Amino acid sequence: MTHNPPRIGFISLGCPKALVDSERILTQLRAEGYALSDSFEGAELVIVNTCGFIDSAVQESLDTIGEALDENGRVIVTGCLGGRDEGELVREAHPNVLAVTGPQAYREVMDAVHQHLPPRFDPFVDVMPEPGSGEKPSVEQVTPAMDETLPALDDEVGVKLTPRHYAYLKISEGCNHRCSFCIIPSLRGDLVSRPIGEVMTEAENLVNAGVRELLVVSQDTSAYGIDSRYKLDFWGGRPLKTRFRELAAALGSLDAWIRLHYVYPYPHVDDVVELMAEGLVLPYLDIPFQHASHRILKLMKRPASSENVLKRIAKWREICPEITIRSTFIVGFPGETEEDFQELLDFLDEAQLDRVGAFAYSPVEGATANDLPDPVPEAVKQERLARFMEKQAAISAAKLARKVGERMPVLVDAVDESGAVARSMADAPEIDGVVYLPEVTDVAPGDFVEVEIVEADEHDLWGVPVP
Repeated sequence: MTHNPPRIGFISLGCPKALVDSERILTQLRAEGYALSDSFEGAELVIVNTCGFIDSAVQESLDTIGEALDENGRVIVTGCLGGRDEGELVREAHPNVLAVTGPQAYREVMDAVHQHLPPRFDPFVDVMPEPGSGEKPSVEQVTPAMDETLPALDDEVGVKLTPRHYAYLKISEGCNHRCSFCIIPSLRGDLVSRPIGEVMTEAENLVNAGVRELLVVSQDTSAYGIDSRYKLDFWGGRPLKTRFRELAAALGSLDAWIRLHYVYPYPHVDDVVELMAEGLVLPYLDIPFQHASHRILKLMKRPASSENVLKRIAKWREICPEITIRSTFIVGFPGETEEDFQELLDFLDEAQLDRVGAFAYSPVEGATANDLPDPVPEAVKQERLARFMEKQAAISAAKLARKVGERMPVLVDAVDESGAVARSMADAPEIDGVVYLPEVTDVAPGDFVEVEIVEADEHDLWGVPVP
């Protein structure tokens, strides 16, 4: 008898936090005997994990759901867009979806899958527990063989959607801030930190499975453990407090690069920068400053001021001179004047940030910023965005030019007949620059290579291996 497991298509949209949610759902599907399809035609059902943060993401999610319905017809929706207005936005646009769930709704997604595509078991292939025994089948008992082109299932770490040599490590859900432009707390709730023992066990399993870089993500990484009052937990018999510094130090004991994302500039971040200076975690901080004008920051309800931020950046560089600071900014926020925008440009000149992203403000349904007066015309937003990026490009080009002649370790991401593409400690995947290694083909993804930098532009570096 031929084993014919039910096949599911899966589309994951949005940020790395959503990607981790997708990985968890896919792992559960695989453990229950479902196979994954890389096409609409080959799937009996499609799951779309959506993003609902800004209007463009909402439209992309709705378009993707529509395409899945057109090509397949049987669609389950989950994720942030599904959590908006209890899924009404999705149902209004696409009333024929089978089910709609919100973010982190793993059980609800699986319930919907079970209802619309029950698992099939072959008595000649699958070994199931006795009825009424209360035992759950193991991964080995119910997981069919998968196509090599599809994500693999590791018994310890589950399905990963990233390349094998790096992985996102989500340490908490939700956020306690109430930024006026953001609806994440209404979608994902207040901060809920994972126990540090659970996080460290996952991290250790990932490294043991071959991951060379762990990217720590959450909505507010530096607030880790505040909700649990830094509850004591255990990892490998060792007591650890569920707190940002302790987590960073424990992760630093693993044989992998540790990269910290979505960090707020609280004073206790200084303690983690000291760990960077000691070489335990990468000298890299991803901090979304969002703006520099005190007036605009107040309208955004952001817990910072540009004067304090500049002092803190100076202190971080004093503690760890090689630190890389990346940030994101919003241009054209309601009420932003030319004077406010000039403050932001002046801040860029003073802060000399290494990596910067920016986007023009876009209204988000449900955000309190929508009620602010004096919206900035779209043409002005785009003109300011262009000026902002032009200034930062010049800063970036000058900083990267100073790296020519330096030696540094890089992590290889991809290799083809023309050479390798790698990243330095200063480069997070997909959002920062890369280090090109022309004609270097005797390496593999996941290899560390010592290189000398020979060329630079506004975003990227070129290097050659050194003995």
